[in-house]
Amino acid sequence: MMELLLASLFDYGLFLAKTLTLLVAIGLLLILALRARSGGAHPEQLEITDLKERYRSLNHALKEFSLPRKEYKAFLKQERKREKTREKAGNAERKRLFIIEFNGDIRASEVGALRVLVTALIQEAREGDQVLIRLDNAGGMVSEHGLAASQLARIRAKGLPLTVAVDKVAASGGYLMACVADRIIAAPFAVLGSIGVLAELPNFHRLLERHGVDFELHTAGEHKRTLTLFGENTDEGRRKLCEQLEETHRLFKAFVAEYRPSLDLDRVATGEYWHGQRAVELGLVDAIQTSDDFVMDAGEDMELLKLKYRAHKKPLERLLSSVQATLDRAFATWRG
Repeated sequence: MMELLLASLFDYGLFLAKTLTLLVAIGLLLILALRARSGGAHPEQLEITDLKERYRSLNHALKEFSLPRKEYKAFLKQERKREKTREKAGNAERKRLFIIEFNGDIRASEVGALRVLVTALIQEAREGDQVLIRLDNAGGMVSEHGLAASQLARIRAKGLPLTVAVDKVAASGGYLMACVADRIIAAPFAVLGSIGVLAELPNFHRLLERHGVDFELHTAGEHKRTLTLFGENTDEGRRKLCEQLEETHRLFKAFVAEYRPSLDLDRVATGEYWHGQRAVELGLVDAIQTSDDFVMDAGEDMELLKLKYRAHKKPLERLLSSVQATLDRAFATWRG
């Protein structure tokens, strides 16, 4: 009798577990469907953060915690007076610093958002406004980073003072972007330079040959394909690829020279990189300063507006983007 009862309880528990699993699965599907529908109503979003207000709130919280009650009340009174003075000055006359963050990867995948932000910004900007790009970019594909640099060139062409701040790294394609700025600042141990071009790929021809696998490649055009992953590469193909790399390097150097004509390109366009102070000495950077200090200094007489653009992506697109970013990071780490 006890065994029958235990068996019944086990069957009931198994049924309950299956039911709960099914309900959870249905719930997840409903959540994804609702998110997809709500996302369709708002396909894109421009986020604007008032950094001055954010810093003010943090400062108030710290003072409220650390000051005696009487002193804190006096502080609030002074703040209200300053706020009234700012309101009388009027928003239309205030100079603004627009802040954009660009975190690069091999594919410069944030370039799409950068294009939208630059287009919106140059339509809105007025005399006295400035732009700060907080750049963290170790380089990658030439065409993508070239497009990103071209977006920054649009800001300069509009006559807006452009500063690029490098707190960590602006190398190779990252420096291609940074050099467009009117002024480059960098943290003391930031990495800058790497003005060079590379191409690397494995070749599996001997492995395939060893296992009796033939590989055929047919092209129209003498140099349609130089080196391949699976075919037998030739000295002629290697020579042609080197020519293409040298040509790209010449374009890279010409672009840098256009925006920083005082640079000794024979000295700095060797593919090497340097840290902050040495980069200043070589002319790659104008001053040692973190982006935080630059923003705080500008906040003395400017409004501080951080811009971020979010494009709506379906759940599957977000998943694929995440996988791609992970693979890119792994590839970048492997390349060193």
